[in-house]
Amino acid sequence: MASNGFCVKLVALWDPTTSGGVPQVKGAKAFSFEELGKCTNNFSETNNIGIGGYGMVYRGSLPNGQLIAIKRAKQDSTQGALEFKTEIELLSRVHHKNLVSLVGFCFDQGEQMLVYEYIVNGTVKDSLSGRSGMRLDWTRRLRIALGAAKGLQYMHDLADPPIIHRDVKTNNILLDERLVAKVADFGLSKSLGDANRTHVTTQVKGTMGYMDPEYYMTQQLTEKSDVYSFGIVLLELITARNPIERGKHIVREVRQAMDKSKELYNLNEVLDPTIGLSSQLKGMERFVDLALSCVGEIGSERPTMSDIVKEIEGIMELMGLNPHAESAANSAGYNDRSRGSEHPYTNDNLFAYSGHHFSIKFDPK
Repeated sequence: MASNGFCVKLVALWDPTTSGGVPQVKGAKAFSFEELGKCTNNFSETNNIGIGGYGMVYRGSLPNGQLIAIKRAKQDSTQGALEFKTEIELLSRVHHKNLVSLVGFCFDQGEQMLVYEYIVNGTVKDSLSGRSGMRLDWTRRLRIALGAAKGLQYMHDLADPPIIHRDVKTNNILLDERLVAKVADFGLSKSLGDANRTHVTTQVKGTMGYMDPEYYMTQQLTEKSDVYSFGIVLLELITARNPIERGKHIVREVRQAMDKSKELYNLNEVLDPTIGLSSQLKGMERFVDLALSCVGEIGSERPTMSDIVKEIEGIMELMGLNPHAESAANSAGYNDRSRGSEHPYTNDNLFAYSGHHFSIKFDPK
């Protein structure tokens, strides 16, 4: 917990005109610039593990040995001040094994930094693209889908007030040493206030390809907007394709290739070969049905995250798996990495803590 002296300093320095007032934090440590400098060898090049629209990301180690990832805002830009405050407030009060934990923050010497737990195996996008050198079979992908769904379910159903992530994508789902999925990057997240728990009217933000068309058209953000984005994640998990490739959207590609009268819905040409096409992909058809129900045009007709969790658990039980069991081994047992492969976090363009956000201002004609 931050000391009283540093909280006074935080209140004195925080500029409410650019960042919406002093953040209300619970349980997050306020670090000084000097402390984080010591953790990162003075923000050395060797500790730099990523870069994005927000700024640089550094790997560090606290005096107690805990590994951390430090997201450091660009010095010459005040952009992201609201996102900075949002992440501090939201992450300081949400705690779930499928959400990346906020360790603390720094608002000292003109610096804005967020300090997270360090997630060793990088993003789901890294693994699907082959950049991490890690092979994900059908069972592992199901466990990743279930973990991410549980993280979002917690935000929607158990956080008070409920929280909408608003930027669900494979870049924002990380894998720890046991390949447990953790949802990350809450800079665009919104709380559903007590006055209206059905939706938030807001400027449209998100990432192209994952964005809910209904939210884009109406500017009304609901939990079902996250559900749409998660449906895209489910399709990405089985195809390893980007949501938009060569001008074609993944939803359209899957729907056009589908034939429900055939095995695997005739999707062999669309599915990612490394998923294990030579083995029996039990439950794949139910998984595809679930994904497509998530990306339905009418938000109210999409399932809830609670429904999604139950369905993925049902698919796992169909396969003879225990959906409530944690992965028994660490990722060293899962990896099919070739020697000399890059660490997942060295991929600058895909680093989840600092991804670019596509922002649209809706202008009705």
